[in-house]
Amino acid sequence: MKQAAVIGSGTMGNGIAHVLSQAGIPVSLIDISEDALKKALATIDKNMGRQVEKGVLTDEARKKAMANITTTTFLTEGIKEADLVVEAATENVDLKLKIFREVDANTKPGTILASNTSSISITKIASATKSPENVIGMHFMNPVPVMKLVEVIRGYATSDAVTQTIMDLSRKLGKVPVEVNDYPGFVANRILMPMINEAIYSLYEGVAGVYEIDTVMKLGMAHPMGPLQLADFIGLDTCLSILNVLHQGFGNPKYAPCPLLVNMVQAGHHGVKSGQGFFKYTPGSKDLVVADRFR
Repeated sequence: MKQAAVIGSGTMGNGIAHVLSQAGIPVSLIDISEDALKKALATIDKNMGRQVEKGVLTDEARKKAMANITTTTFLTEGIKEADLVVEAATENVDLKLKIFREVDANTKPGTILASNTSSISITKIASATKSPENVIGMHFMNPVPVMKLVEVIRGYATSDAVTQTIMDLSRKLGKVPVEVNDYPGFVANRILMPMINEAIYSLYEGVAGVYEIDTVMKLGMAHPMGPLQLADFIGLDTCLSILNVLHQGFGNPKYAPCPLLVNMVQAGHHGVKSGQGFFKYTPGSKDLVVADRFR
């Protein structure tokens, strides 16, 4: 893998660029916003600085990794020499199809086209290209530099060679790849999102409060984070999008999003990124405070 490109410089995109550059792979980080790219570089540098402080990375290695990253707002410029393009845009199927059509038309033959989608069909994404055998899912977990898992999702036409290349690359990045087939939610979110949705239903139906629900799951099930706090961390809008994919994909009412989740997203309460979800988030504070509405 001589050259990679990452489309989208948000939380997942900058994390993916981080681990690729740290593994010695030159990366072109692409976004429509110059400000977003500057923010992404600052975030990567800050996160690598933390690795240096913890002794995980040397300062020299940090400097080399940062030098491996270039940024651009021009998609065609950023992807033209890439052997691998990883799309990490918003979880919106129409947007992803548009991106893959453009990427497919402007990359060299044999370029692997990967999506970091957390639930959208890889087969559907691949249908927007002329080379579906080169399209694969590469679902990293958040935060990317810390979490070990990569779900490697084979679309209906994904080739064995492309799958093996991505499995090997994931290991080179210090990750543990798990190969799964292309069905709604894959494995991680097919299991996780119904649990989060049921936790929200438990709150909605008055079974228990936010703190109590999360405490039961943390102390009773040894989860490091309760499902409501985790939903805030993922983003309630993202949780809703994934549940909608599951509900539409399987046609099973057990995946129907809780009305409380729908209302919160419509109200703009998306969790950590909006400052409020099931908990309130104050910049600079690590205290976990239940949102006023749920006290």
